[in-house]
Amino acid sequence: MTCIGASQQKVRDAMTTFDDREKQFEAKFQHDEQLKFKISARRNRLLGEWAGALLGKDGEALVAYAKEVVISDLEAPGDDDVLQKVYADLKAANLDTSERQIRKEMDGLLVEAKKQVMAG
Repeated sequence: MTCIGASQQKVRDAMTTFDDREKQFEAKFQHDEQLKFKISARRNRLLGEWAGALLGKDGEALVAYAKEVVISDLEAPGDDDVLQKVYADLKAANLDTSERQIRKEMDGLLVEAKKQVMAG
């Protein structure tokens, strides 16, 4: 192999390594994003169950309400759409609550959701 040929092979090897690393980073990013989505959806379901119970819902009505809360997260980026839905529903039922109280519940449920998702 000539000096030029060896040099070209080194460049090819470096590019292959770079491409492999890029694919690994992309796969990790995709995995992390899917995990965040699952945890967020689980937290929202738990929040819906919590709020639904405060609203006096049980059985199928509670399950349906929890699904509404999960779906409400698809309206806008971030948690504000979920917070506003639950807050408005609790206020409409004349339940004494605040956005701060709901946010605190969301924070606690996020920890629980993460435990549940990580446990499988």
